[in-house]
Amino acid sequence: MKVRINGKNYTGQAGQTILAVAEENGLAIPTLCFHPDLAVRASCRICVVEVKNQDHLVTACSTLVYEGMDIKTDSPRVQKAREINLELLFAEHLEKCGDCTQKFSCELLDLARHYQVNVNRFLDRKGKRATYRFANAVEIDGTQCIDCQNCVEACTKQGINYLQVSGHGANQEIKPVKDSKVACIYCGQCTTVCPVAAAQEQSTWPAVEKALRDKNKIVVAQFAPAVRVALGEEFGLPSGTNCEGQIYTALQKLGFNYVFDINFGADITTMSEAEELLVRLNDKKAVLPMMTSCCPAWVAYAEVYQPDLLANLTTARSPHIHSAGAIKSYWASENKMAAKNIVVVSIVPCTAKKYEATRPELKYNGRNLVDHVLTTRELAFLIKKNKLNFVKLAKGQSSPLFNSGSGAAAIYGASGGVMESALRTAADLAASDQPQRAPGQPINSSPQKFLEYQAVRGLAGFKEATVTVGGRRLKVGVVNGIANFKRLLPKLGKYHYIEVMACPGGCLGGGGQPQPTTEAIRAKRLAGLYSIDKQRSVRRAHDNSAMLTYYHWVKKNKLSSKLLYTKFS
Repeated sequence: MKVRINGKNYTGQAGQTILAVAEENGLAIPTLCFHPDLAVRASCRICVVEVKNQDHLVTACSTLVYEGMDIKTDSPRVQKAREINLELLFAEHLEKCGDCTQKFSCELLDLARHYQVNVNRFLDRKGKRATYRFANAVEIDGTQCIDCQNCVEACTKQGINYLQVSGHGANQEIKPVKDSKVACIYCGQCTTVCPVAAAQEQSTWPAVEKALRDKNKIVVAQFAPAVRVALGEEFGLPSGTNCEGQIYTALQKLGFNYVFDINFGADITTMSEAEELLVRLNDKKAVLPMMTSCCPAWVAYAEVYQPDLLANLTTARSPHIHSAGAIKSYWASENKMAAKNIVVVSIVPCTAKKYEATRPELKYNGRNLVDHVLTTRELAFLIKKNKLNFVKLAKGQSSPLFNSGSGAAAIYGASGGVMESALRTAADLAASDQPQRAPGQPINSSPQKFLEYQAVRGLAGFKEATVTVGGRRLKVGVVNGIANFKRLLPKLGKYHYIEVMACPGGCLGGGGQPQPTTEAIRAKRLAGLYSIDKQRSVRRAHDNSAMLTYYHWVKKNKLSSKLLYTKFS
């Protein structure tokens, strides 16, 4: 059908909205509450447009096009309406811009500047609203909420239903439910869809800046697989661009003394998890199916909603805890440093990692292995705050002793990646002609065998496959998004090994990733991670010689229980 927008003709399809046609043709219509993966509520009314022969302005996000429709997206009438709507939204949104991680990429602020609105025209009506904090991971600030309800829907889509709309009219407020059987799992999906940072991570960057100023501390940064294919979005690069080299340099310029890659820790997780899987498979009394435990939001879910399955969780620690353990033990020893003077900062795509880092069972010699956790968004904020030209930074590399991990480590950021990484190693270990090899020592095997397990890849909500490990056929399953876990429960007993990632897409769609995070963007980040895997010369964890050196050191010094494994109860 023919549609006219701002005096020019375009083609639209039945069922398309004005906004969809405009975006398809590169025409900008401002939005706030709209998110392509959520229901359309048209609550912010920033996307209003004028349609010929209609008395009232209509919202572009919810109004379908029709043959001959004549639309004006920026007429004086439209501009005036947007100005008033913005002023009313600022009456709901108490400005706390100074320390907000969205300060340099805030659509609300950008619109205010563009339309030159008086943000203080109306009195703030939510100044006394509460801020709800969930552990040390996520918070919802009632004084900044514009009532779009995106966070509520995101929580509902996760199957958690922890957030609710309370009250009516001017007294409407987003609150956690008052039900002792319902709890937040810290996944942070609410923060990825909030257009005004009312729902966001609990900021750790001020503490990190303080540590960087302390000349008595050795501050070490480590960044996760999914960060490298998403951070560039904050600086105008296409989704999925591998920014690994620029991240090393940016962190060094921010003042970190050393920079490592959590991929190294992912290889440690893979090695310990693959060995545990083989032990369980060969023990008739072992608990099966074995389930991954590197997603802290999934662990939180299991502890609250499925405590009967805690014994199924692998005891292998998660990648950033593993690499932090390597830093504060082996690396510190090799460099003659006191672990108490080392501050480890993890940069991750995840809000739940903030909570995980403080879990008491993950301490080493009485101290947290990870001292601070920054999300991808927080790192972007620090880079912008310090006026670094990220795109033009030279490509750096890992500090000495450790490396950037294997290709198998890179795909940890994708749903199915942890499963595939462990299967690559478990299958090879089981097929090895050196069954009596020393733990952690290299094995003789074909580098082309057991490389790719396509069936566990992709963004489907649940994936399953039958694989062969050591001559035994195993049934494996992958849960992509915690809401899909219930689909698995009725048939749990048929599986040997299960991966669960709470966030859709896995870590690449984590609660700390840049906005927007959509299905299309997740797919591009996914492709970026598998591209990294393809390009790595080492594509299996057990072929990473630097990791094996550390792994053998741990076992030789009888530190496995303190550095490789954990427990859930």
